[in-house]
Amino acid sequence: MNKIMAVIRREFIERVRTRAFIIGTLIVPLMTFGFAYLPQLMLKRDTRPRNVVLVDASTGSTGDSVEAALGRVQMGTGENRRARYNLVRLRTPDVERVRDSLIRQVGVGRDGADGLDGFLVLTDPDVDAGKLNYFGTNVASINDMRSLERALGPVVRTSRMMRLGADSAVLAAATVDLDLQTSKVTKGRLTGESGESSFWLAYITSFVMYFSLIMYGIQVMGAVLEEKSNRIVEVLISSVTPFELLMGKVIGVAGAGLLQLGIWGGAGFYLTRFAAGGAGAADQVAVDGTRQSMSLPSVSVELVLVVLTFFLLGFLLYSALYAAVGAMCSSQQETQQAAQPVTILLAVGFIAMFTLINDPSSSLAKILSFIPFFSPLVLPVRYALSPLPLEQVLGAVAATLAGVVVIVWLAGRIYRIGILSYGKKPSLAELWSWVRTT
Repeated sequence: MNKIMAVIRREFIERVRTRAFIIGTLIVPLMTFGFAYLPQLMLKRDTRPRNVVLVDASTGSTGDSVEAALGRVQMGTGENRRARYNLVRLRTPDVERVRDSLIRQVGVGRDGADGLDGFLVLTDPDVDAGKLNYFGTNVASINDMRSLERALGPVVRTSRMMRLGADSAVLAAATVDLDLQTSKVTKGRLTGESGESSFWLAYITSFVMYFSLIMYGIQVMGAVLEEKSNRIVEVLISSVTPFELLMGKVIGVAGAGLLQLGIWGGAGFYLTRFAAGGAGAADQVAVDGTRQSMSLPSVSVELVLVVLTFFLLGFLLYSALYAAVGAMCSSQQETQQAAQPVTILLAVGFIAMFTLINDPSSSLAKILSFIPFFSPLVLPVRYALSPLPLEQVLGAVAATLAGVVVIVWLAGRIYRIGILSYGKKPSLAELWSWVRTT
């Protein structure tokens, strides 16, 4: 036991004291905080009004309605509120000539607030088809285009219905847009989260688990291959048994991974519960001055514990497989080829996440939760979407633990012979003979 602890201590300290580990551990919470709050700050930031020309070739009052709608769009908040568009309306029946002339002026000759950002073409056929044409330098701006669509959509819809002879009551009802508000309910109570935040929590959980298992598993495989290539393992084997060396490596690297994930999980818990207030609900101001609700996903202590538990189990399972791959290969190229089946198993669990989001309580989700190769990725995602009964979690833990025992035993028998074998990569028949060797 003392020899295993010595290997564990060496592998753990060898990784946590590196600059890459420290930077990686700190940068993820900082990036999470930045991605959560910087978009709000950027959206609240004052930007200059857009200089837009309305080329009006329509009949009736459609042009007046469009001009009034664009004039009502504002940006900024409080005392800084101002018109979003500096609008110039140009009435003309010759749309083609005016369009070609304005295209040559957009974004050319003058910069900044004095330049022409774009122009909108308004014709009766376009209104009837529900399709308007905008030409400008800012078409790549999602906020600018969404602002135009929000302002012009009701006007175009009303104009089309007026042409069909709809009365004022019908027009008023038709111009009301649907605003579907989603609220997550867990165990009979509101959580304060939206459907979008629940999706991102599940996605981030699956993403972190997938890449953490691959990253640390490959580290174990690389360390085994390096010691084998440098013949260092021949010296180590004289002091510890192959199984003790294998378990020391796996547990030591797992400890470093748990420390890193624990710090990330603690930072996520603090960010969503304290820094963001409650479940992380926040309001953001769009460029047109409208307020939009944004909810950060809530990271509970239970979810952090579930993620850490299944990371440990998944790591023991997959790192044992990666260690066996490193032991039976003699070059980096061979390990890349031999490790593909292991990586594919992880990828299948990651892809299954998209099915789980649609129905985390489906029969497929429950079956995958009890398959040791997929459980470390599947069950944390299901728990992130909707906390599971304790018996399901414990059952998945027991099934995964049983798989870990079997895989570690098989990997250990391959490792004890492969670590001292050089030359050609063994075939499946040779691997089976290694497992059967007493």
